[in-house]
Amino acid sequence: ATHSPQPTSKKVCIVGAGMAGLAAVRELRREGHAVTVLEQSHDVGGQWLYDPRTDDADPLGAAAPVRVHSSMYDSLRLMSPREAMGFSDFPFASRDGAGAGCDPRRFPGHREVYCYLKDFCDAFGLVDAIRLNTRAVRIALAPPCDVGSSLRWQVRAVQVEPESNKEVSYTEEVFDAVVVATGHYSQPKLPSIDGMEQWRRTQLHSHSYRTPGPFCGETVVVVGCGESGTDIAVELTGVAREVHLAARSMEVVSPGLSKAIARHDNLHLHLGVERLREDGAVVFADGSSAVADTVIYCTGYSYSFPFLETEGRVTVDDNRVDPLFEHVFPASPLAPSLSFVGIPIRVIAPWFFEGQARWVARVLSGRSELPTEAEMVRSVEAQRRAREAAGVPNKLAHDICGVEPHYMSEFGERWCGFPRLESWKIELFASSVKNMAANFETFRDEYEDSDTVREALKEWRRSSGVGARHPEEEEDADAAEAMPP
Repeated sequence: ATHSPQPTSKKVCIVGAGMAGLAAVRELRREGHAVTVLEQSHDVGGQWLYDPRTDDADPLGAAAPVRVHSSMYDSLRLMSPREAMGFSDFPFASRDGAGAGCDPRRFPGHREVYCYLKDFCDAFGLVDAIRLNTRAVRIALAPPCDVGSSLRWQVRAVQVEPESNKEVSYTEEVFDAVVVATGHYSQPKLPSIDGMEQWRRTQLHSHSYRTPGPFCGETVVVVGCGESGTDIAVELTGVAREVHLAARSMEVVSPGLSKAIARHDNLHLHLGVERLREDGAVVFADGSSAVADTVIYCTGYSYSFPFLETEGRVTVDDNRVDPLFEHVFPASPLAPSLSFVGIPIRVIAPWFFEGQARWVARVLSGRSELPTEAEMVRSVEAQRRAREAAGVPNKLAHDICGVEPHYMSEFGERWCGFPRLESWKIELFASSVKNMAANFETFRDEYEDSDTVREALKEWRRSSGVGARHPEEEEDADAAEAMPP
């Protein structure tokens, strides 16, 4: 429900200054809230702040929380087209005149995304709200001031030295509300494979993968053929003697991956890993085996909030954050003083997170109203039953586009009047996903837009203030000039 009383300003703590956190601080400030952001790294950007370091003592990332937050590998490029991404009023356009660091490609490298987030932060004057090198240690309900008072949160944080991660000083502060925006690509999720603990050769999670160089001349087994697993496996073919890619099911093998396997003689596909033998052999579920030097687990990540104490009222079970109403507010008395921005996967970011953040900001100010606790609980249970009936596993509880594609475009409009994504952007996003499935190795550089998308892109570039004509428009012009009169 939405109404328009005099907005109330709240003192709000946001944990994380990545895509979701920056969306949250901008929207909360616009709504008149007093905001403090805790960011454990030395700069904004979250996962897009590339860190070449890894935790050599724990390459599997088995400890929680991990010591190195970033999971970004050096060669990573976007899998979504930049033109369909971006904040609603701050397009992710190529940075004309940005020098050698500029990456104008539709699917740029990770540094371009980091620079975009830095530009966003500067454009909207968000820096003064962000405490860098500051990690949330404990967030719990504060003792009530008096009977019937609103919930408040005691936040304990520690300032750390950027390089050593050494703890310097602690602070404690009370806030009216907390927004958790820590992302979900930091804490590795590891499989349970017979022999893992006894295998003495190199094992790591993709969280600890940065460059292919260390694996030169090796036989490498990559477990998991999602986007990162396939990306890393194909990159490794350039240096490794053999690369063995293990898929949990042949149903997940796309035509694009099949083409890549046919193209690389040293890339081999197998059905799962059955066990690791002490002699170095990796035995696959199809009966084949390979003596490997290294096993890389590209098996995804788990939601993890080690700093958050809710007395069991918010839990993480099989990668489901529960019970969350619309993936944002706990379906409990903790709402709206506690919320989460950035939980969903397979959404267009940061645009979707912006809609979530606007809703949170309006609910906290009183300009929007949540349903009753009972109504939120019923909604969460109804969604759970619907997904179970559709055969969606619990671990995909927050998968949006893979399960409910219409939800992404309808969410913001329904809850806070946030504008829907333009139809041409949806078309561009969908065609990119289709092209990736068909041509995994080339989809980022070889694509063909519809006439509708091409015309919309020209207008988008003009309105985005991109000075020079885009390379694709140059090609269009050259082709037109080459045509006979």
